[in-house]
Amino acid sequence: IKLGLPVALYSILTYYSASRTIDFVIEGIEQYTGVTIISGHSEEIKEELVLGLGRGITVYKGERGFMKESYEISQPVDIVFTVVTRMELIRLKNLVQKIDPKAFVFTSIIKETAGGVLKRKARH
Repeated sequence: IKLGLPVALYSILTYYSASRTIDFVIEGIEQYTGVTIISGHSEEIKEELVLGLGRGITVYKGERGFMKESYEISQPVDIVFTVVTRMELIRLKNLVQKIDPKAFVFTSIIKETAGGVLKRKARH
């Protein structure tokens, strides 16, 4: 049996679509993502997250270690943590990028939550 390039590409596309569909069925469309933001402009970011996106935040007091612009070993910084849905993640990343292009942002998938105020109705 000879399978050509178009058949192979359609097969890859089919498997990808099926895996994404299964993800949505198992995880749900509103899979939660934890986002941690470390920035020198944390006050502006906090304000936009709470007032602009309507998200709750948790702020940790931390210290920055290595910075090329400074010889100081440690500098105080607010570490902002919030939880968003996968649909809100791009909007949040664009917001942070607009305020501070040098912000350190990392995300993690949240499998389960309990307690707290997790979500206000999203405005898409």
